[in-house]
Amino acid sequence: TSEWRLSYVNKEFAVCPSYPPIVIVPKSIDDEALRKVAMFRHGGRFPVLSYYHKKNGMVIMRSGQPLTGTNGRRCKEDEKLINATLRAGKRGYIIDTRSLNVAQQARAKGGGFEQEAHYPQWRRIHKSIERYHILQESLIKLVEACNEQAHNMDRWLSKLEASNWLTHIKEILTTACLAAQCIDREGASILIHGTEGIDSTLQVTSLAQIILEPRSRTIRGFEALIEREWLQAGHPFQQRCAQSAYCNSKQKWEAPVFLLFLDCVWQILRQFPCSFEFNERFLTMLFEHAYASQFGTFLGNNESERCKLKLQQKTMSLWSWVNRPSELSKLTNPLFEANNLVIWPSVAPQSLQLWEGIFLRWNRTSKYLDEAYEEMVNIIEYNKELQAKVNILRRQLAELETEDGMQESP
Repeated sequence: TSEWRLSYVNKEFAVCPSYPPIVIVPKSIDDEALRKVAMFRHGGRFPVLSYYHKKNGMVIMRSGQPLTGTNGRRCKEDEKLINATLRAGKRGYIIDTRSLNVAQQARAKGGGFEQEAHYPQWRRIHKSIERYHILQESLIKLVEACNEQAHNMDRWLSKLEASNWLTHIKEILTTACLAAQCIDREGASILIHGTEGIDSTLQVTSLAQIILEPRSRTIRGFEALIEREWLQAGHPFQQRCAQSAYCNSKQKWEAPVFLLFLDCVWQILRQFPCSFEFNERFLTMLFEHAYASQFGTFLGNNESERCKLKLQQKTMSLWSWVNRPSELSKLTNPLFEANNLVIWPSVAPQSLQLWEGIFLRWNRTSKYLDEAYEEMVNIIEYNKELQAKVNILRRQLAELETEDGMQESP
């Protein structure tokens, strides 16, 4: 589209160390303005394009929080940048992934949120997705509950509820559905941010794209989504995915942010089993490699670190291994039928389930699941063969009817 351009303002990672060298920004905003906006946003994370909805031209932008502080500091270049994403006469939405109370408290530390007086064309919505340290505590409680063998049903359900894991899933999915609704149903562009813009922000932008964009539900499209919205966007995998729920001392930055995202994708996959090209095994594999991998894809905290470590030259990409035909066959969903529609997952509590394939993987045998999967593949392949034979017979019948018609005509 002619309204956007590639900017190389971060070529040497000087403006924002957690952004990639090339970003997409409104065409009307020059690089000098971007440098000023970066000084006004947490970690230099100025608003950049995350997703363009071809159906109506609306966009998802993402950034860090504005550094308004207690004095209500403003930045006219920032206001101009996000206003440049709006169509004439249209309003936009700012989805802040923090509660209003948390966002107000951030002002005392130099952070804050967009003031209505300075952003009159934007409506701000606060959603409460918990910060990373609370998510880590939730994971530890959940894993402890899953590992305990002696408890009865009441104790198990009580511990599962106390972990709040499914509550976090619900909060994240609800916010992603809100973002998708703004884009698709209300025809409004949105800006998404929390505090740093490297955790809950990326969960929401990614899940919104899975809801809206059919390509994100294919194997290659999902790989591109992770590359773009997680790796290039600066999610600190090295800090967040060090030791999972098992660590002797509390890791300050440890958090299951990416695991929660994968869990949310699994919830949607379970509700729409024919709309995804990949299966549960694909998601499980990504979880495993995010924590421990022989590939360089998830190493480092951002693109700047990966460049300094020369990982592209020294290591092999996970995607090059996954995309081999022998591996793809194990990760492909046999029920997949391309669906070009927007899919709307249910976020009702009774629609969300514990992901057994991750959290109870050692308690259940995969033998029967594997056998059922193989049988399902065989049935689908047999059905395709029969369908092909039916099509051939129909063609032959049509040809015979045409010949009979020609013979009967004088």
